[in-house]
Amino acid sequence: MAQEEQAVTNFREYIRINTMHPDPNYGPCTEFLKRQGKELGAKVQVIEFAPANPTVILTLPGSDPSLPSILLNSHTDVVPVFPEHWKYDPFSAHKDENGDIYGRGTQDMKCVGMQYIEALKKLQKEGRGKFLRTVHLSFVPDEELSGFKGMMLFIKSEAFRKLNVGFALDEGYANEGEEFFVFYGERSPWNLYVKCPGQPGHGSQFLKDNAGEKMRKVVNSFLDFRDQEEQRLATDPTLNLGDVITVNLTKVQGGVQFNVIPAEITLGFNIRVPPTTDFDELEERMKGWCREAGADVTMEFDTQTKIPQTTCVEDGKNVWWDAFTGACKKENIKLMKRIFPAATDSRYLRSVGIPALGFSPMNHTPLLLHDHNEFLNENIFMRGIQIYTSIIPAVANLPA
Repeated sequence: MAQEEQAVTNFREYIRINTMHPDPNYGPCTEFLKRQGKELGAKVQVIEFAPANPTVILTLPGSDPSLPSILLNSHTDVVPVFPEHWKYDPFSAHKDENGDIYGRGTQDMKCVGMQYIEALKKLQKEGRGKFLRTVHLSFVPDEELSGFKGMMLFIKSEAFRKLNVGFALDEGYANEGEEFFVFYGERSPWNLYVKCPGQPGHGSQFLKDNAGEKMRKVVNSFLDFRDQEEQRLATDPTLNLGDVITVNLTKVQGGVQFNVIPAEITLGFNIRVPPTTDFDELEERMKGWCREAGADVTMEFDTQTKIPQTTCVEDGKNVWWDAFTGACKKENIKLMKRIFPAATDSRYLRSVGIPALGFSPMNHTPLLLHDHNEFLNENIFMRGIQIYTSIIPAVANLPA
């Protein structure tokens, strides 16, 4: 058996560090990243913008630090696992005979964080590790819980302002085909509650104005709209998932016992809204559905973001895009431009005017983020490192 590449060994070590919610162990993760930063000769900062949620920043100064810098962002936290559904321990980084490395975070997104680091190490060994612009690597917490204790606070900080970021790379996801996805925008997540009060009473009665009837009207309105969007996606070949609005009923609360008609039923909806949507018009439409169900039916947001910003991905109109695509052409890879259907930390970066692209160099790989048996093949991982050895210098050496 061939000796394992040191980059793969480092990746597997990173995967073995359990940073799973709801109780991510960031301490060993931070120490691991500090060690990687030392190997790179980078300046290392560890800042807690929220208690027990460290952001690690590795900085390689450019020859002209006055120029806007490059930010290579990744998150350190991972989602929960159900070990009984996994072939191997999800924090063992088990590598099978095909070179497939199993573990939570192999795709989302410890792979990308390590590819940044290993690409920079490779460039340094080849004598190409000095750049015109400063390069920062940020390893942020809490992305899987919407980034409220991570990137959302980071971008508001004086520490972030001092980074002088001009362009950023963040996560994408895998594709089973030959092509690579690149994401230039993403849908805004809306989590909302609809409260349906009504006349309570005995379950044997036909009571007017009851919560169940109001609930049915609300559900029908929201899910009819869901059907329309699903049909639009199915019938228009120019559309992808990120281009339409998804609506899903994810919570139902109410009732005390079978023979009591409840005084209130609460519905929870998860909605993902493309940046091309008229956000205010959509919100008013949903409020209208609630009014139609009953004058006392109310809608309340738990989470609502309205981020229409996208990064320009037209050739010749954005120097960062041109540099990025030029490097990809050098690596002979084909890109597919998409709106990210879920949410990443890129939305925070774009919201403050920083052009950001979501890109995870994983092709010929089933999409398994948040799924059982998440894995990444070691050859795909190593190929990603090579791709970044072209992308990083292309953007970091972009003239003023």
